[in-house]
Amino acid sequence: MTNNPENTSEKSLGYVVGGSLKDSLSVRLTVPPQEVKEGSFVVIESGDWRFYGTVTDLQLGSTNPRFADEQSENRLPPEVACLLHGQTLFTNLQVLPALMQEVGPDPASPEYEQWRSQHPDDSGLQPQPVKTVPAHHALVRSARAEDVANIFGEPSQRNFVIGYTREQNLPIPLDLEKFVQRSSGIFGATGTGKSFLTRLLLAGLIEYNKAATLVFDMHNEYAYDDIASDTKEVIPGLKSKFNPRVRVVGLGAGASIRGQSPDFNLTLAESDILPEDIEMLTRELNLRETTPATLEALWHDFGRTWFSEFKKMRNGAMEEDPITGKKVPATDSVAFWANQAGVNVMAAEGLHQKLGRLFNKPYIVPNPPQDSLAEIINLLASGKHVILSFGDHETDLDYLLVTNLITRRIRDEWEKRTNAYRSHPQKNPEPRPLVVVIEEAHKLLNREMAAQTAFATIAREMRKYYVTLLIVDQRPSQIYDEVMSQLGTRVSAWLGDEADIAAVLSGLAGRDALRGMLARLQPKEEALLLGWGVSLPIVVRSRRYDQRFFEELRGASPPGRSADDAIRELFG
Repeated sequence: MTNNPENTSEKSLGYVVGGSLKDSLSVRLTVPPQEVKEGSFVVIESGDWRFYGTVTDLQLGSTNPRFADEQSENRLPPEVACLLHGQTLFTNLQVLPALMQEVGPDPASPEYEQWRSQHPDDSGLQPQPVKTVPAHHALVRSARAEDVANIFGEPSQRNFVIGYTREQNLPIPLDLEKFVQRSSGIFGATGTGKSFLTRLLLAGLIEYNKAATLVFDMHNEYAYDDIASDTKEVIPGLKSKFNPRVRVVGLGAGASIRGQSPDFNLTLAESDILPEDIEMLTRELNLRETTPATLEALWHDFGRTWFSEFKKMRNGAMEEDPITGKKVPATDSVAFWANQAGVNVMAAEGLHQKLGRLFNKPYIVPNPPQDSLAEIINLLASGKHVILSFGDHETDLDYLLVTNLITRRIRDEWEKRTNAYRSHPQKNPEPRPLVVVIEEAHKLLNREMAAQTAFATIAREMRKYYVTLLIVDQRPSQIYDEVMSQLGTRVSAWLGDEADIAAVLSGLAGRDALRGMLARLQPKEEALLLGWGVSLPIVVRSRRYDQRFFEELRGASPPGRSADDAIRELFG
């Protein structure tokens, strides 16, 4: 925890000339501005303290506007013009400080022994959130490998390398143990590589093997190998690489995913569907305000068999009254039940008509051959990773119904297991942490839907029951702000919409300074890491999701390189 005896002035980028703790620090550059990029991880050496921060902006300045306006290089000798530029024109960095650490005086100085006697060990000398500012003229340098390791940790199974710094190519690990403790999000505009970032993180979580994952794979992307649309290279599937740990579930009997058979199929019993599952589909089915009253009457009359009984009823069926000879609703009609239950006939018939889209779903059956939901829960509880592929059922209606129904069941089960563990830890095992991965999250977590889905409950309350969300979305601005505020770690690729950028940065310190960094990311293979799982905001060049990634994930050097080459590339 001591100062490095190296002469940092020889490698410094500049020195602090102003700023504030609330906003950012101004650093006068002493190197050409092209040597520093927005998003760089920098270190400020200030006496016994070291400050860590991120470059958020570069600004051209002059001691007098006249020197900036006049092209002195065209009218003065080159030597004089260069000297004048060095004295009158300058570039300032804006650095957002995030952490500070007491490192003590130089070990060669007389003060070191006294300082060390006051700090016999390194307790209390760990990096902490910044609470003050460095002194004027404190030297600023680029972060070195030891700085990255000190702040982000050494790469390991737990500290999963998600990418590398822009300039030095230093590995930036994500603390997976912290990552799974709170809900998180992966964001980015269409085509920026959200799916690849998600695959990277899922591969890390599976290899880390401290949490189970349930992936709602709406577009059948994660289980089996695929072909990249741009490079035409094979994209490894998670099932292909982690076969013993991953189970693929296909929605509906006889479902296949990319021509391959899943491990088993998910069929839902009609009795699994509750009235609240239907209310959650209000916007998708264009249901009326009278729907809750009709559903309540159905539940009151039939209980868990309400769905199958309602399905059997005929809409508009009439028969002749044997006494009066008039046409009246048939005894097996919707109208007959509605009259008996005191429900508006038109409302009941309208609901029956709209539920026809669900009555005909082949994956909803009266008596499924097995309790597929229970099988999924048992797999997750035992530490397996489950990918639910929707196969040919890729409509929003399928996705909304199935994901909410399964998640509601999981929420109830994990609450029960957690309460049992806390009541009798000697008799009941601690629940396995679970990460639920949902794509197109704004369809489930928008302002209108959030209060009705199980996902919003998980985001707000389920962390204490070992369940968190990993939401993947291209329109974070459409996700309910209460849910966004619960996200711990945020990994964002490029976003073009100002509202989406503001949503990703909501609730974070220094969000105004970070806005430009997010807007100026490369369209592919760059991401901004923020929040709980990383110690400070940083831009990384993301790893490629390919065969080499899996070889490195499992500790092997990539083919065609020596061990020394691998170490040199990893640590810069």
